[in-house]
Amino acid sequence: MHRVGSAGNTTNSVRPRKEKRLTYVLSDADDTKHCAGINCLKVLKSTVSNGCDYLFTGSRDGTLKRWAISEDSATCSATFESHVDWVNDAVLAGDSTLVSCSSDTALKTWNCLSDGTCTKTLRQHSDYVTCLAAAEKNSNIVASGGLGGEVFIWDVEAALTPVSKSGDAMEDDCLNGVNGSTNSLPMTSLRTISSSNSISVHTTQGYVPIGAKGHKESVYALAMNDSGTRLVSGGIEKVVRVWDPRTGSKAMKLRGHTDNIRALLLDSTGRYCLSGSSDSMIRLWDLGMQRCVHSYAVHTDSVWALASTPTFSHVYSGGRDFSLYLTDLATRESLLLCQKEHPILQLALHDDSIWVATTDSSVHRWPAEAHNPQKVFKRGGSFLAGNLSFSRARVSLEGSIPVPVYKEPTLTIPGTSAIVQHEILNNRRHVLTKDTAGSVKLWEITRGIVIEDYGKVSFEERKEQLFEMVSIPAWFTVDTRLGSLSVHLDTPQCFSAEMYSADLNIVEKPEDDKVNLARETLKGLLAHWLAKRRQRLGSQASANGDVLSGKDIAPRSLAHSRVDVDGGAENDSMVYPPFEFSTVSPPSVVTEGSQGGPWRKKITDLDGSEDEKDFPWWCLDCVLNNRLPPRENTKCSFYLHPCEGSAFQILTQGKLSAPRILRIHKVVNYVVEKMVLDKPLDNVNTDGTFAPGLGGHLLHSVVGDGSFRSGVGLACGDRNHVLVHASFYGWTLPSCRASLLVEIERFVMGGELTRSILGTVPSGAMLEL
Repeated sequence: MHRVGSAGNTTNSVRPRKEKRLTYVLSDADDTKHCAGINCLKVLKSTVSNGCDYLFTGSRDGTLKRWAISEDSATCSATFESHVDWVNDAVLAGDSTLVSCSSDTALKTWNCLSDGTCTKTLRQHSDYVTCLAAAEKNSNIVASGGLGGEVFIWDVEAALTPVSKSGDAMEDDCLNGVNGSTNSLPMTSLRTISSSNSISVHTTQGYVPIGAKGHKESVYALAMNDSGTRLVSGGIEKVVRVWDPRTGSKAMKLRGHTDNIRALLLDSTGRYCLSGSSDSMIRLWDLGMQRCVHSYAVHTDSVWALASTPTFSHVYSGGRDFSLYLTDLATRESLLLCQKEHPILQLALHDDSIWVATTDSSVHRWPAEAHNPQKVFKRGGSFLAGNLSFSRARVSLEGSIPVPVYKEPTLTIPGTSAIVQHEILNNRRHVLTKDTAGSVKLWEITRGIVIEDYGKVSFEERKEQLFEMVSIPAWFTVDTRLGSLSVHLDTPQCFSAEMYSADLNIVEKPEDDKVNLARETLKGLLAHWLAKRRQRLGSQASANGDVLSGKDIAPRSLAHSRVDVDGGAENDSMVYPPFEFSTVSPPSVVTEGSQGGPWRKKITDLDGSEDEKDFPWWCLDCVLNNRLPPRENTKCSFYLHPCEGSAFQILTQGKLSAPRILRIHKVVNYVVEKMVLDKPLDNVNTDGTFAPGLGGHLLHSVVGDGSFRSGVGLACGDRNHVLVHASFYGWTLPSCRASLLVEIERFVMGGELTRSILGTVPSGAMLEL
């Protein structure tokens, strides 16, 4: 699992507050497929004859999906998108409520028969929420556990009930971060269970879940009986803890496993419990007798998933050894049903079949004979499960590996390959990726699309082929923890990169116009939202008889020194082609505003109602008000003076500065114009900065075929005078400096450079970068 970085400094620290970031998640695949491992499965049986059964899957890509299941097909009928990190578990509470938990520390409730609407976000956990449990006959009760060692018991109906609150209470509760995509009201502080099991309430307003306090370390597994009268939990502590979920009180603690407990099951009555552990053992516990009655050495590695037959007579188990076993709990007879290519994470029985989820993005259905498992044992090939963990490992080493009963699944729900390797290229607009299938692709992140699919080629070789000697500030970061590209924008760093419109092939703008890459990317991302917002504001203005002004949101109240107005972009709301995002496979925005915590939504699903409570203020200020925060390193300083022995006069005594994106040929042309042609210095401002139109009309007369027709050369550095070759003229000042330093380093280390790169400069200007 991956930890979620803090969005801001919420303590009383004296360090400057970190502004909230905006992330967008890219996808070039069919939105009906998962692109990362499947952590959870849940089957919803139809209550009417000939009705459709549904399978719900939760993935490490941060989404859940609903599949309509038939005998020979599975169709994605909805995607549930709001979590901002891995979805770790999901349970059904009643016939229409789906509850999910995530590494984003939140639980979310959904109308499972809707088109994917999140109805509530519940935030009480201090760390990743790893597991859930539900009472099948008491549809209101759901338990959650996480890495913080916390276990909470929720009354779902009470949690979903709207609560009217005063303004002060709402403001306080917003700090708890309980808010869904439907702007449901925040929730109050939690109710905890002290060592004496008495309940203490921190606040009395709104719904308060029950906290079961006792775990000192992370919780990985939960299970509850049908009536909701018994709850079991397990984790790093290697013990099974038993609770009364109605009060949160401790009932007992069972010891026996020698490693983390990763899976738990309770029978319908709550008397018998099955546990699977990283010690490779499965144990059967009699909670009435408070002891382990059987141990099953079936697996050769960690047991991560368990499912039982309706009568609790047989158990299906899977785990890190890629194997799915069926074990008779009474006779200890065990059978290898199938072997996968990936570790098994979750199991779900569906009539006489079983769904198997793994670290791969696909889900498979295998025969199970859950209503008559003895039919499978009649096929032969079974073995007697030992009661010591090393017994199965020893059998495996001796070559007595069981033969799987089934070779192929009866149905597969395919996923897409997850991205596992990436490299941001020097042009800072392209990212090279490699997925689990070995396919190498080139992405243009300012449009969110794949511009080249190279197939199965060497990633390193392709990276070398795409290398460009350019120097553009790092204005974004990337990670692939969701199986796809997540592009992160943090202010003010993201506004540090600019390019000329000519270099971006933007024909709608003058070629010397500077284009801020982050600003244009934000405009492209939020183009749909901005259109919807203006529609809403226009409708409201029409209803009130008002006239909309050019600015439809007030800028944040800040000192002018905090924010600069991008005058060149004033009222420029046009989205240019290099920044147009796909509407076929639109990216998802992941961010948070002043209230409610982080959220995720497709850019085409934004309805215009989102505001500063949902978006970071700097994002809105940029898109709506053309205001950019102060940026660093937007200029490059240098000295320009004659080379030693040159007859040219000193041009200026001071340091010059120019935009980082200024091309070297502009400097060459300036030298020719001022030193050779002896024209007045009308292209240098009084503060030593270059004017925008520096020497552009002399480019062809000077460069042409690459020779110095005027007899003027340009050298870089104060040692090993490196001649700026004509092939460098299209480079920016920082790019040239980076390249020449490389060449000098090679020379100093003994590499012989060609005379076209390194040599004396009899006459010309020295450029010190």
